[in-house]
Amino acid sequence: MLLNIYLNLILVYVLSLIIMKIKLNIIELILVTVSIGLSDTGSFNISRIQYSGGGDWYANRSSLPNLLDFVQSNTSINVNKEEMQVKIGDDLFYKNKFFYITGHGDIKFNPEETVILRNHLLNGAFLHVDDNYGLDKSFREAVKKLFPEKDLSLLPKSHELFHCYYSFPNGLPKVHEHDKKPPEALGIFDQERLILLYTYESDLGDGWEDKNVHNDPENIRQEALKMGTNIIIYSLIQ
Repeated sequence: MLLNIYLNLILVYVLSLIIMKIKLNIIELILVTVSIGLSDTGSFNISRIQYSGGGDWYANRSSLPNLLDFVQSNTSINVNKEEMQVKIGDDLFYKNKFFYITGHGDIKFNPEETVILRNHLLNGAFLHVDDNYGLDKSFREAVKKLFPEKDLSLLPKSHELFHCYYSFPNGLPKVHEHDKKPPEALGIFDQERLILLYTYESDLGDGWEDKNVHNDPENIRQEALKMGTNIIIYSLIQ
């Protein structure tokens, strides 16, 4: 009796590993396919948006190159490790589909930028906004102008964003503590597609930085980099 239970547990474990391996192989195949033609060079890249309002849009200078290096080393995605810095509506802006915003201060989009960014997101682009502590109030005001008909929705821990490549059963990881609030991943959706992800009270970008910048424990840095990888992969396969 006990032997049968033990053998069944082993069988379930082995089957779960096989299913996970098949899932990862399918994802890798999809990533190879979708990464072709992502930019002029056929490689994936991240465009950091230079916004107005006085906030430090350039914060965490080593974060994106480190994240892209991690993605290159741990997935089949071909990446360009040099981030693009764009202004909404300029020529470089239209050369990419994945955008990133961070900072500690105020963020503002003028009416023309609001229309351009909104249309680009509704037409297939993806925006990740990472609050670096201090961005929250002005960003929430900006997003209400960007999508007045939509609300930021809290993503549950069961959402595929947290399980599409690496598994995060507890949801968004916490890198730095500020106001004793839990980390939250909030999204704006166009039907079923996540077009804007807002990571709040997490500080993912700090976790992507060079180790000597914040001296975070290596396990925290790895969790942040893995979560960033999930964000990129989910944006590509959803």
